[in-house]
Amino acid sequence: MRKYKQVKRKEVIYSLDEWKSIEERAASVMLKTGTFIKRMSLEGKIFHFDMREVADAMKALRIIGANINQIARKANETNNIYADDIRVLQNEIENIGYTFALFLSNLPKLMSVE
Repeated sequence: MRKYKQVKRKEVIYSLDEWKSIEERAASVMLKTGTFIKRMSLEGKIFHFDMREVADAMKALRIIGANINQIARKANETNNIYADDIRVLQNEIENIGYTFALFLSNLPKLMSVE
């Protein structure tokens, strides 16, 4: 036996100017118009986080991962780790930590639609 979700439909009429405003606001948070309307009616707010701001940090993480692998391989081959390699990794980790801290400190200021 098939179970159906019970739903309630309601038609809402907007002026062309109102609809244009809704479409623009939905596009600003990268949502379909219907999804935007539903979320706003239920939650009253929509937060949109632009993750492109951490793209540089993600690239740096990949570089660090590659460096760690190279250092581990070299350490396993020679039974020795070079201090310069460790300093390079420490600097890269500090830079990533700074980038993430900066991003996280700005989260409440990011795109919010009410």
